[in-house]
Amino acid sequence: MRYCRAARTTLITKASSVAPKPSDRGTPLSDEVIAPGRPWSSVMPRDHVLRIVDLEGSQAVDFLCYADADREERYHAPNTLKAAGTIKLTTGHSLFSDLGRPLFTIIEDSFVGHDTIGGCCSAPSNKMLYGVDNAPGCRENFLAALAAYGMGRRDIVPNVNFFMEVPVSQDAECGVAYGRSQPGDYIDLRAERDVLAVISNCPQVNNPCNAFKPTAIRLLVYPPA
Repeated sequence: MRYCRAARTTLITKASSVAPKPSDRGTPLSDEVIAPGRPWSSVMPRDHVLRIVDLEGSQAVDFLCYADADREERYHAPNTLKAAGTIKLTTGHSLFSDLGRPLFTIIEDSFVGHDTIGGCCSAPSNKMLYGVDNAPGCRENFLAALAAYGMGRRDIVPNVNFFMEVPVSQDAECGVAYGRSQPGDYIDLRAERDVLAVISNCPQVNNPCNAFKPTAIRLLVYPPA
């Protein structure tokens, strides 16, 4: 099995006709549909909630985050996994920084079991793994989004993959599998401080993380409870 896996730098369309789960969080401050293969970024104020909705199911969403006050403090996979005690994230788990401080906490999750080890796809990895030329991926989306904040390649670290399946066997074999998320599955992330959130709505078509057909996602931002 093999891994795979990219101002507001995004293609935004009008809100989808696919309604997200009704929320008791009040009226969203923003409601956007992000086309397949596009990036998105925004500074999330403390205690605001970002809801990510997989509109059609089986769509991987690559995610990075940084403390807005000091963007050298960023998501740190080892701290997150050690605190969670698992490589699969769900409600109650926090995304910790390299300084051991929470950036986001998952407060609601209909999917259960988001990937933390698969990383992001890129043009170089698509060439390395699949022999495909000129196939940019989530890394290129991350670079495009981060450029608006004066950030770049050295700011990209191993990311979270929401709704993505990377099973690990008892023999430690692992690889990307078909996604099991259903249309309308969602995750709610509460910002534990002002946090820069960066998303790539994964464009990958060379492995089954998007069921070989990338689709749109919906992003809603709610005010503090």
